[in-house]
Amino acid sequence: MLKLILIGTGNISRFLFDVLVDQPDVSVVQVLGRNIQALDYFRDRAKVSSDFKAIEQADLYILAVSDEAISEVSRKLQIESGLLVHTAGSISMDALPKEMRRGVLYPLQTLSGILPEKMKDIPLCVEAGFEEDYLLLEKLARLISDRVVRITSEKRKLLHLSAVFANNFSNHLFYLSSEICEEHGVDFDLIRPLIRESCTKVMNQNPFDAQTGPARRGDQRTLEEHLGMLTSARLKEIYKVLTKSIQHTYGKEL
Repeated sequence: MLKLILIGTGNISRFLFDVLVDQPDVSVVQVLGRNIQALDYFRDRAKVSSDFKAIEQADLYILAVSDEAISEVSRKLQIESGLLVHTAGSISMDALPKEMRRGVLYPLQTLSGILPEKMKDIPLCVEAGFEEDYLLLEKLARLISDRVVRITSEKRKLLHLSAVFANNFSNHLFYLSSEICEEHGVDFDLIRPLIRESCTKVMNQNPFDAQTGPARRGDQRTLEEHLGMLTSARLKEIYKVLTKSIQHTYGKEL
């Protein structure tokens, strides 16, 4: 039986708790968190505490806190043995105390609202200092996902950067699209099928080949017309930057 302690009460901690708490080979010994009200989510199914000095002993400690708090919180933990891992994409394993057994368990997915059964196809990136710790992490990770990948801190940071472009930036562009529609009294629901088709297309072909639009075509008249329609200087600048990037990528076709 793998004894596990979760440290933190946010989205990742809740998700991991829901996935693991009923696993027959896992015992969630304790959930620690500063927010007493947030601990109520776990209270009926596990022992909880807001006192970090009351931490119990376990085989694995998952530090699911904000990136900024990883180093500070990890140094407050009084762990006699066991493996301590964080769940951040952009933070090195070296943020954890070097005198501890340490590692990383990074889900390459936004977990807000995702159902546990949808997790099986989502990559879980693991890192550890020793082979025995890799094996321990992989054993746990395979209870969550079918895609478990060993990866270094450097490559994980690059994955996180790439994910920001693919997810955070694209979602912000969806938001800006909705704002343009709202400003001019157009129903954004008319755009949703296009977003769905674009996402489906990129799942089946290289994004380079999937690119369409006036910037790739070199349609200068439409580009200038679009810039004239935008009332916000900020949106104009974003449009210009993205247009130049596309033109640079496909410059030989212009």
